[in-house]
Amino acid sequence: MNNLLQDKVVVVSGVGPGLGRTLAVRCAQQGAAVVLAARTASRLDDVAKEISDLGGQALTVATDITDHASAEALVGASLDAFGRVDALVNNAFSIPAMKPLARTDFDHIRGSIELTVLGALRLTQLFTPALAESKGAVVNINSMVIRHSQQRYGSYKIAKSALLAASQSLATELGPQGIRVNSVAPGYIWGETLKQYFAHQAEKYGTSVDQIYEHTAAGTDLLRLPETEEVADAAIFLASPMANAITGQCLDVNCGEYHH
Repeated sequence: MNNLLQDKVVVVSGVGPGLGRTLAVRCAQQGAAVVLAARTASRLDDVAKEISDLGGQALTVATDITDHASAEALVGASLDAFGRVDALVNNAFSIPAMKPLARTDFDHIRGSIELTVLGALRLTQLFTPALAESKGAVVNINSMVIRHSQQRYGSYKIAKSALLAASQSLATELGPQGIRVNSVAPGYIWGETLKQYFAHQAEKYGTSVDQIYEHTAAGTDLLRLPETEEVADAAIFLASPMANAITGQCLDVNCGEYHH
């Protein structure tokens, strides 16, 4: 279905080369004007040009969501440009330490929580008046790490579990103002970042990318990995009027690797 976000204004934080970019572009393809937020301005400009070339509208705002003044500037720029905000997609995250918790540096955990949890909370707080006016939506990008306790994912799971808890509490607190808050929990995302990682692993262990893919996908019901566009589309659904009666939920997009 096309134009799920027609005439809507969507703010996407954490616009990087992977899911963030795809989220922004597909929001534009669904009819939204998109505000692009990340620390790297040049990356934002590239995505904005891509959206513009498709005939869409995009505003770039270099933003550090761990800094309150920077986050406030994002809100101001969004409202100055478009006069309203209908959805906020919190996509910013930090790469996990990938060490056992017994050997994980506390500063790394603090930094992850500051960005993943408090950054999303900060933006949600600041955009609440605008979202209340539009009866809008917040979509927090989570991870399937909340569904397992595999070794070396501890610090990542701590941050993402806290994000889920915050999302549920925000859904309850902001619901009376007409604001919906939901989460998307992707599995392994078959996009450029994972392809590069699999290529590195294949070279390291003397195997092929296809073999690593098949081994990884074997644990899913569909025997494949979700693609970047499929994860983005789940977030767009939750941000759209089609999900007007859905709040406080977490939609897992993992091709059936974990059931919830």
